[in-house]
Amino acid sequence: MMNATTTSVTNRRSFLRDGAVLGAAACALSTRAFGFAGKPQLRLGVASYSFHKFDRAHVIEFMKQLKTPYLNAKDVNDHLPSTSPEATDAAVAAYKAAGLQLTSAGVIYFAKADEADVKQKFDYVKRAGLSLIVGSPTHEALPIVERFVKQYDMRIAIHNHGPEDKEWPSPLDILKVIEPMDKRIGLCIDVGHTARSGTDPVEAIHKAGPRLYDLHMKDLADMKVKESQVAVGEGKMPVKAIFEALNSIGYKGFVDLEYEIHDDDPLPGMMTSFAYMRKVLGEMGLSEGYKSWVDTTVVGPPNAPIVLR
Repeated sequence: MMNATTTSVTNRRSFLRDGAVLGAAACALSTRAFGFAGKPQLRLGVASYSFHKFDRAHVIEFMKQLKTPYLNAKDVNDHLPSTSPEATDAAVAAYKAAGLQLTSAGVIYFAKADEADVKQKFDYVKRAGLSLIVGSPTHEALPIVERFVKQYDMRIAIHNHGPEDKEWPSPLDILKVIEPMDKRIGLCIDVGHTARSGTDPVEAIHKAGPRLYDLHMKDLADMKVKESQVAVGEGKMPVKAIFEALNSIGYKGFVDLEYEIHDDDPLPGMMTSFAYMRKVLGEMGLSEGYKSWVDTTVVGPPNAPIVLR
């Protein structure tokens, strides 16, 4: 097990102590943000569920430590709340002020074939200014979801959840169903759940091709055991082969680390994971497409597009 004291640049206790300070910093217009360096080739991001025990201010600070601006935000804690339009707006404004880029919302579950329920969730994502849902609709709800995909001109990436998932165990199960449907319905391949379902993640990426809209990255010590998750690079996941497959299909989405262990102190393992993924990208001659966290000024009101100077 990793030593959080020596590995982490901070820890949960210090973050909780400084929470009020971080909250104020997250909303400031003059802040530290990311400078972007040309068109990225493979963009490394984070699934905010990795921080499900922490509030939004801590998420922002953690993202600075990980040196990535890309966040797949979930309605957990106060990361991207759907409780009210005002709560959603406040979250979006805080991330913009901090120089972060929301890339998608989810995982969002469409558990019932109910038009009002589906509409409420699409309205929530639209209000957040996003065009991609990482979602898990039931088979029964999928035709309704497809109608809203067309109406809202929004994409949905259906997330597989492994052998326990009665709806979508493997990305291949998703592909069979969505192949004749609107092309804005695609996949979010979770490589850990994919491996546990008996499907090769690399094969799944190649078969998904242009229907792959997002990818959740993790590593497993035992490719059949959910509870064997470890930091990326410390298990058996073929990370380099996955990156090569993404590059070969011209993947334009994000590689979002979803770290579901050590939830009281996830940052050390996540930093280890990012260090390994960046090492692999460097060996492949690929770029993340952005510079490190740098001093910048965010110009304009909270709801305006970010201008970095």
